[in-house]
Amino acid sequence: MEAAAELAQRLRAAANDRLAGQEPLLLVAAPLLALLAARAVHAAAADVADRGLRTVLITLAMATVKLVPGVSGYIAAEKSKVVEQLQSGSASAKKNLRTELPAVGDPDGVIGELQALKDKDVRWQGKCSGTVYIAGSESEGHFSLINKAYSMFSHTNPLHQDVFKSVAQLEAEVVAMTAALLGSKEKASGGQICGNMTSGGTESILLAVKTSRDYMQSKKGITKPEMIIAESAHSAYDKAAQYFNIKVRRVPVNKEFLADVKGFKRCINGNTIMMVGSAPGFPHGLIDPIEELGELASQYGICLHVDLCLGGFVLPFAHKLGYPIPPFDFSVKGVTSISTDVHKYGLAPKGTSTVLYRNHEIRKHQFVAVTEWTGGLYISPTMAGSRPGGLVAGAWAAMMSLGLNGYLESTGKIMEVSKKIQKGIDDISGLFVIGKPDMTVVAFGSDAVDIFEVNDIMSSKGWHLNALQRPNSLHICVTLQHTAIYEEFLKDLEDSVNTVKANPGPISGGMAPIYGAAGKMPDRGTVKELLVEFMDSSC
Repeated sequence: MEAAAELAQRLRAAANDRLAGQEPLLLVAAPLLALLAARAVHAAAADVADRGLRTVLITLAMATVKLVPGVSGYIAAEKSKVVEQLQSGSASAKKNLRTELPAVGDPDGVIGELQALKDKDVRWQGKCSGTVYIAGSESEGHFSLINKAYSMFSHTNPLHQDVFKSVAQLEAEVVAMTAALLGSKEKASGGQICGNMTSGGTESILLAVKTSRDYMQSKKGITKPEMIIAESAHSAYDKAAQYFNIKVRRVPVNKEFLADVKGFKRCINGNTIMMVGSAPGFPHGLIDPIEELGELASQYGICLHVDLCLGGFVLPFAHKLGYPIPPFDFSVKGVTSISTDVHKYGLAPKGTSTVLYRNHEIRKHQFVAVTEWTGGLYISPTMAGSRPGGLVAGAWAAMMSLGLNGYLESTGKIMEVSKKIQKGIDDISGLFVIGKPDMTVVAFGSDAVDIFEVNDIMSSKGWHLNALQRPNSLHICVTLQHTAIYEEFLKDLEDSVNTVKANPGPISGGMAPIYGAAGKMPDRGTVKELLVEFMDSSC
């Protein structure tokens, strides 16, 4: 002990002698500078771990290049050109927008003017991927029914439950009927499935993420939340992450384009609040391995959200019809929440979705309650305060008018046509279907032609398909609108492929060069800037 003390004293004396000639300010600043340097190194290492070394280096390189005189101006000019092309002529329409109220109102001319504006919209009947899911015209049949239901309740507001008790009942019934489709009657669900209606899939997803964050904070004390998603998961999860300050860990899909369970497991840590599985995923129409993700969520005690926005009103009926649908709902252990849109294959009016939870303990973290407001006590279940009761009524009317038999019939039609389209695409030389579609979304690429040039030709024929990336591809989301004209789609698609084969290269005014460049551009920050500038210039 004495020897150790003597050695320490000698080291101390030596250090003091060495530092005696140094400036006191330097001695104080050195540890602080070392701390700042350590923090910078730690932040850089974390950035590389999150985004990858290649992405970080490209970002630094682009930032450096922009410092060169004239380069920033050139890039800005080129971005403006791209934005103008993305707008495709909408800039001229923007110049004619009204900016003030008319001095004298014109109630007799309003409807006629609205009709004139509507007549300029793209012809969506039958030729749009997804978009409108109901068959027929807007003035008759199912369209007319839900429009009438909406008009009956167009001035109601679920926020005021004491006044509009009818709408509160309608919402509760829509939620309960939807929950029954998704396993609430199964013993494995626990018998407490609950939820709310929302304005669409994005709000349902935002609420599920916010609720999972707050639930896991109360359960595990997590204050730096992270969620794990596949790169095929909907962009609404990135929106939720930005809104609610949650770190996203994005995992590449496996060779079958499905969520990679092993990759998910590697990302789980003490800050993980939730994982996401899609049934199906928007890009390729494939159902992630929900059961395996559920086992993982149960093992680590974290939340699992299943995105059923597209599949909620198809998969239960497809399963009843005998299609090989893997487990996807609350009957799967570990699933804590589900989002599903009624305004898609539920054939309800636009702006209707549901978010469901396994039990009330979880859902309570969705609500916002305010007790100290001078306006009184306030509580709201969803992101919106006031909500359109007409949409609730329209969704209820859609579900009640169709019933189990109606949904089985419509599902049978779209599933059959989806399989025919899938086979038809496989038969077109130069095209291939991505993965093995489980439902009504068929994605396809090409090893013979530029698929985005094919898309431009299809657009010239009136078709509106979704352009995808990683890999470059297109998809069609099959609806009842397509059941009568799918053969026309396949013929136009084959003709378009043959046209591009015979005359490769972009057509005048086409979007292929932009889609292609965006997919290949290593600096994703520039692509993001383009998107933001396009949106900023649109209104």
